Amino acid sequence: MSRSKSLYNSDLAPTPSNKKNWGWFEIFNVWANDVQSLFGYTLAASLFLASGLNGWAVFLALILAGFFIMWLVNLSGKPSVKHGIPYPVFARVSMGVFGANFPAMARGLVAMFWYGAQTYAASTAVALLITGITGNPGTEMFLGMTGVMWVSFIFVSAFQVYLFWQGVDLVKRFLNFAGPAVYVVMVLLMIVIWFKAGGSLLSEVGEIFSGGARSGGFEGLGSFGAFLAVFSIMVGYFAAVVINFGDFARFVKNEDEMKKGNLWGLVGNVVFFSFITLMITGGTIAIFGEYVANPTDMVAKVDNIVLTIVAAFAFFAATVGINMVANFIPPAYDLANLMPSKINFRIGGLITAAFGFVIGGMWVAVITQMGLFPFVNTLGAILAPVFGIMIVDYYVIKKQRLDVDDLFTDSPSGKYHYNGGFNGKGMLAWVLSGYIAVGTVWPNILFLGLDDFFANLGGGGGYAWIIGASLGAVIHLAISSKR
Repeated sequence: MSRSKSLYNSDLAPTPSNKKNWGWFEIFNVWANDVQSLFGYTLAASLFLASGLNGWAVFLALILAGFFIMWLVNLSGKPSVKHGIPYPVFARVSMGVFGANFPAMARGLVAMFWYGAQTYAASTAVALLITGITGNPGTEMFLGMTGVMWVSFIFVSAFQVYLFWQGVDLVKRFLNFAGPAVYVVMVLLMIVIWFKAGGSLLSEVGEIFSGGARSGGFEGLGSFGAFLAVFSIMVGYFAAVVINFGDFARFVKNEDEMKKGNLWGLVGNVVFFSFITLMITGGTIAIFGEYVANPTDMVAKVDNIVLTIVAAFAFFAATVGINMVANFIPPAYDLANLMPSKINFRIGGLITAAFGFVIGGMWVAVITQMGLFPFVNTLGAILAPVFGIMIVDYYVIKKQRLDVDDLFTDSPSGKYHYNGGFNGKGMLAWVLSGYIAVGTVWPNILFLGLDDFFANLGGGGGYAWIIGASLGAVIHLAISSKR
């Protein structure tokens, strides 16, 4: 069957066997960079504080989330390991060869928002270095950022464009460097904080958090409800990578290597990083008498020039690393999928970088005003149903049978052409479940009593991802199983 120019280019083509050279260590470093970013630290630290739970209970919720996410990415990665196809091509199986453009672009837009957020986060590390060396923090200039921050933000934006322009191989080498580097600094920072806080920190750290009032949407929740919300928010944070994990799995030698990399890379990093976050956050409260969410602010408070320089480089590397993994490569593919004959990986990357620059520039003055947890949960809620639909379609409805050639043809006789290239049932399942999932975060958009139900449920929409993915799977299966 002939390949359509509107569906095929070299970036979307199945990865040939001789190009499948990723092993478990490459997947380990994908997760190492994804877990240990500045934004990831701030989110985890905020969960320890806002949930009002014992610190060790939050730690357990984060670990369980790590195992759950591992199960999800093993499901979404398997077909890409087997067939060498990226996420937007796999989405054609359940959504239709043209219908897949919608979930692909939704993933791309979510990634662009995250790209801007992480670019801003990385720029705080550069600003820390400039301020540490010059002693000049700068004065506010525009959109809530100082001149030093703008210089740092522009530098990080330009560096990332340079990095991706050199190709995926350089990105892979950068990830292999950035992953271990940030661990060295975070462990060093933990030791310094722990030493300053005193030797009893380990026994006291749980109680430091459990005495606080619940906030940020956790108000009104009992202990179990708060535990579930922490679990779900962490799953929502990884939602973007969960859905497009095939973009990386397509380069892996075999499924066993993928699963090994996911176990040690995802679960191992979540356990270690969460423990470090627990110790550092509890220590800063004990030392400074206040919650310090951003590691760059924490390093500035420690006031050690050597630590400042080393930390700035490591935080910069780690946060740029996650941007490449989670927020740059995916939309580059997604945009290429939209117009394969006009947009390749590089052009898609430039579009992503431009959009992300605008988002990052507005981060302080505009986007942060909506709150950290609603931001994470809303982006997760948009993508969650697509995951449920794709997985139930592939594993239950299609029974893991897939015709790769038909994924690249616009012929009406193709298996994935459905009705004019669109699978209306998959699209309907996404719209219905996505509407409710987003409504768990913003109940005022719902009606028929659902608005009151989710408003009274509490958790600030923390359950959005699980509700969205489950509804997507159930609705799609219910309306599609007879075809």
